[in-house]
Amino acid sequence: MFRALRPVLARPSATVRTCVLLVLLAATGIAILELVREQTGTPGFFVGLGLALLPVAPLMAAFRWLGRAAPAPWPQLLFCFGWGACTAALIAILANNFATEWIAAATADPSGADHLGSIAIAPVVEESAKAAALLLVFVFRRRHFTGPADGFVVAGFTATGFAFTENILYLGNAFVQDLADGTGVLDSVTAATFFVRIVLSPFAHPLFTVLTGLGFGAAAVSARRSRRVGLPLAGLALAMGMHALWNGSSQFGDDGFYVMYVCVMVPLFGLLVWLAVRIRHRRLRAVAGELALYAAAGWLTPAEVPALASMPARSLARALARRSGGRAAGRAVARYEADAAALALLRNRARRGGALREADFAGQERELLHRLWERRATAGPALARAAVMEELLPPWFDPLAPASAAEVPPPRREERWADPREDRRKGRREGRRQEARGARRPDPSLRRSDPWTPATPAGPSSIRPCVLPGGDGVR
Repeated sequence: MFRALRPVLARPSATVRTCVLLVLLAATGIAILELVREQTGTPGFFVGLGLALLPVAPLMAAFRWLGRAAPAPWPQLLFCFGWGACTAALIAILANNFATEWIAAATADPSGADHLGSIAIAPVVEESAKAAALLLVFVFRRRHFTGPADGFVVAGFTATGFAFTENILYLGNAFVQDLADGTGVLDSVTAATFFVRIVLSPFAHPLFTVLTGLGFGAAAVSARRSRRVGLPLAGLALAMGMHALWNGSSQFGDDGFYVMYVCVMVPLFGLLVWLAVRIRHRRLRAVAGELALYAAAGWLTPAEVPALASMPARSLARALARRSGGRAAGRAVARYEADAAALALLRNRARRGGALREADFAGQERELLHRLWERRATAGPALARAAVMEELLPPWFDPLAPASAAEVPPPRREERWADPREDRRKGRREGRRQEARGARRPDPSLRRSDPWTPATPAGPSSIRPCVLPGGDGVR
């Protein structure tokens, strides 16, 4: 009995891990709410809560837009937001207060302790606490962490949650101070804090943590173990450095904050926006290139490929499905689009990373292909119609034509597209030779599917096995 329980005790199931994380988030959420309410008072807490909510939806929408090419599950994103708002914020408040009080007691200089804590302690503690969410997703949800885009999105949601709780604290304290001083609205500390934190720099915390996320994203597509360890640490160190520089801007004089904002933060923000758009376009190109192979093998129609590589066409396909089949049809098309993108990125990642990086490629491919086949009758026509309406196909193209009748990109010289009938004839001849030598004939169903050799996709028994063209070369 103990031997049977040993694997369960050694590696908890996904349900157990989920329950533990939910309990942790709930406990830290209750603790951080009570802690912030004690520091700001009940009126300050509700004022800070209302004002801090304003930038949350735009930031979440922006990061969600970046990840729409291969969307991550909403529960995962909400976990990251909750981790930043509850667990990471609680760790940061407790650790920062403890460190500041210890430095003040050791140096007998409370003002110097505050400055040192904001520059040397807070960046390390806060960025490490936020990076813990990225590490959990990277380790336990690796299938949904496929590259820099996923690092961007996960880091953005985590940092948005952290900034939300921090803004409640700052705005609530400012409101309490204004009540005590009796200042007007325009001259109040609350208005100044709102302008700096909500209007000027709502992206500050996401900007820092995105650097860590890019490190994890680069590690996810790296084949070298040293890079998989070193790149996240390098991203975390860079995030800490930028955070410390931002917190120390007030030490550069009265205009230090604005100089830092204009000369460093705005250019870095623009650079990251440009990088996010470029990552999104590259991901869509990878989806188009890999799905073309599956379309040539018969798993998709040629009209679906340009539609799946275009975000407007995807949105239109979902709308068309909802109009004709209701919400259930719209959800089926959305899941079909997500599975198709995941399949394309799985194959693309396996091509670049090698066999050791995707040891279970065949199993994941079969699972995704099976899910696509289940929803193909609903999603295929909607995507084909969307491709026509978005003018993604030439005028003479028939979106209902079978894959064999459509034009597909010609193979490279070193790649030959196998004919299934020729494969069967060769298999029979090889089997007769092996029988003549006394060898046992291999079972074709045990043929391994991977992105470097021609694959035999899994599917319903009525479907003829297909050979993926171009699968024997590294692109």
